[in-house]
Amino acid sequence: MLIRLRKQIKQLDLVILDELGYVPTGKAGAERLFDVLSTAYERQSLIVTTNLPFEQWTEVLGSERLTGAALDRLTHRCHILEAKGESYRLKDARRRQQRAGPTA
Repeated sequence: MLIRLRKQIKQLDLVILDELGYVPTGKAGAERLFDVLSTAYERQSLIVTTNLPFEQWTEVLGSERLTGAALDRLTHRCHILEAKGESYRLKDARRRQQRAGPTA
């Protein structure tokens, strides 16, 4: 399965990893994630979204060594965009709730 995933990733122009760290990966998942990052490194464009600062990535990947290697690949020749402010989803939910009015 991993060989097939690598082959598929190599054919893509863009790889998007959305909400990195939202779900714990475990050791095997962290190793697979690193493999994806390594496969895409300097070959494909890569977009990663997360609400975690880099300092907390060790919690996701499980080891400082793996985290350092992953961040090294991700931050080499990259653009980091940091969005601050209230979540769009939360803001939208509040707006919809206000339109619906109070509930009994």
